[in-house]
Amino acid sequence: MNIKDMSQWLLRNLAPPLAAVLIRMIALLSRKEIIGAESVRHLWHNGEAVILSSWHDQLLMIPQGYDGPGGQILISRSRDGELIARTVQFLGHHAVRGSSSRGGGAAFKQLLRLAKQPYDIGITPDGPRGPRHEMKDGVVQLARLSGRAVVPVALVASRGHRFASWDRFLLPYPFGRLIFSYGEPLYCQRDEDPEQFKQQLQQAMVDNHCRAIARLESYGLSSI
Repeated sequence: MNIKDMSQWLLRNLAPPLAAVLIRMIALLSRKEIIGAESVRHLWHNGEAVILSSWHDQLLMIPQGYDGPGGQILISRSRDGELIARTVQFLGHHAVRGSSSRGGGAAFKQLLRLAKQPYDIGITPDGPRGPRHEMKDGVVQLARLSGRAVVPVALVASRGHRFASWDRFLLPYPFGRLIFSYGEPLYCQRDEDPEQFKQQLQQAMVDNHCRAIARLESYGLSSI
């Protein structure tokens, strides 16, 4: 095994468990608050699994604001996606590999099969390449064909770092405040105009994110 192969092996096998420990430590050392989750918890209580929709830049910490029945998360087939998928598994969730640009058709069929199981499905509707915070069609079609509710989920942090990536990926720092906000469940009927539902969901995502920011600002803090 040459040095390049060795470094790749170390990255694939050591980075994910270390990242999972880091994520748990950040959550443990932060003041975490979950708002707006009453409606989705009511669905969970009645045995109804949902589609959780969050923006790509918030993906790292979203599992720390989740207390549902278990999740399946759609993650791209890229090299970075491989690391994220392994990290997600160390956090107790299952990763479905694929995206709108690579392996999307097969991943979508797998998601439809998984939608028949009693687990939530997590999607980042602006991934894997953007544009940032712009809804794509995949989550709309999944909602329409599966009959599941889509629940917007947002995370804002008072301390952290934004990477210079297309999504300005968020890494919260410890000892800050984390606000996880859940929006109201939205259903897409099979005979409903998909574009109209897409616009409705886009606005719901924006509103939910603004609600999280407003909650953070109520403590005299600003969002990173």
